[in-house]
Amino acid sequence: MSWKKLLAARKIHTHHSSKQELDELRAVVRRDLADAALPALSEDRRFATAYNAALQVARMATACSGYRVAAVPGHHALSFECAALALGKQADRLVLFFDGCRRKRNVIDYTGVQIATSTEAAELLQHTREFSALVESWIQNSHPHLS
Repeated sequence: MSWKKLLAARKIHTHHSSKQELDELRAVVRRDLADAALPALSEDRRFATAYNAALQVARMATACSGYRVAAVPGHHALSFECAALALGKQADRLVLFFDGCRRKRNVIDYTGVQIATSTEAAELLQHTREFSALVESWIQNSHPHLS
């Protein structure tokens, strides 16, 4: 899907981002990455917290591109789809991974316990760190005024 089609479907809105907005999202990402690394948390909480960090990173990419995701059903999946639109093919592998994590996070937050394993939580944390570094590099190169 393209930005134009997403706008026409009212799944996204135009948005003017600022360095302050991105810095606030960066603070959330840093907090969530630190919390997701705490061994005292359950695997489910570590997984869900790392997932939230990834979601905020996706929001950063979308905001830098001049959009924000509307509050519509499926907005998490859409957030990662928009990040892929912004970043291009370099993000495809991570975005696909996060889509699978989205489903598991939904079960964790709404219907189940002891869903994520320690390995899954660690893998998600590592991929989220990688995604964050990718987006920050992209911002620095494509939108340096927001770095």
